[in-house]
Amino acid sequence: MPSISAPAKQDPAHLIVAAPLAEALARGLAVIQYRADNLRIVPIYGPAALGVTPRIGHIHVTVDDARWHWVDASGEPLIIQGLTPGPHRVLIDLADPMHRVIDSKTVSFEIPDRSHPAGN
Repeated sequence: MPSISAPAKQDPAHLIVAAPLAEALARGLAVIQYRADNLRIVPIYGPAALGVTPRIGHIHVTVDDARWHWVDASGEPLIIQGLTPGPHRVLIDLADPMHRVIDSKTVSFEIPDRSHPAGN
């Protein structure tokens, strides 16, 4: 019977983020799809989770350089509403179960001013 051993070294985890969906921006929403390679997004935290294989983690989301962020472990697209017309930036940090950042991506986009329809 073959033995089961721990996998060799895991490939580095990294974050892939798509540009916000244009149709949603036109409605005043930022819908940002993302995925993590070599890491599963799950709501498990703390030091005991560091040894889980394959690696697990979550994301931190910061809008417009705010001094605060929120944590998301759903793995679902981010949907951000209530943004004012104009330019915005969303920082997405891929983090381990101890909230240490592994990788980061910033998405810049503009919410159009819907009070002035195009061409008028």
